Amino acid sequence: MLTIIETVQPYVSTIATAVVGVLTAFVLGGLNKLKIKVNVWLEARTTAAQREVIHKVAGEAFALAQTAFKEAGGERKLQEALQYASLTLSSQGIVVSQVELKSAIEKAYLEYKAKTKSVLAPEVQPNEEAAQAAAKEAVSSLAAQVTAILSQATGADTVESAVPETHQDASPAPQANVTGVAVE
Repeated sequence: MLTIIETVQPYVSTIATAVVGVLTAFVLGGLNKLKIKVNVWLEARTTAAQREVIHKVAGEAFALAQTAFKEAGGERKLQEALQYASLTLSSQGIVVSQVELKSAIEKAYLEYKAKTKSVLAPEVQPNEEAAQAAAKEAVSSLAAQVTAILSQATGADTVESAVPETHQDASPAPQANVTGVAVE
């Protein structure tokens, strides 16, 4: 009788472990569904006025971190802003997740960057125009080189120079049919 118990025991242990694993999966699935429902319920309870307050406090937190911690790195500034916003909102009775606070602070940061970029934009325009002119020249040069390579590949007698020429022709370019070309 003892030998039967000894031989069956590994199978019983395996089955028990599998049952516990399946039960754990069901419990975790149920908790995930409950979490989703709770988040939806909490989101419904957060009014538009509270969201406005959250974004104002996030802007204040960003401004505080930007001015009070000038020498600190970006991550430290973010942590200080999160701490300030969390304490301020909890004192007003508004409960917000850290992810939501971080999102609001990041939004304030992006708005700040957009404002500072628009102030600096007139100074940058000459450089942008020069960059566009350089890009046009590079594209025309590349087009000339591609044309030269294609003419060599198709066996044309003359090879166009690599110096780009500007043509102001409004008619469409004729299309050539290539037949009998063997590619090795």
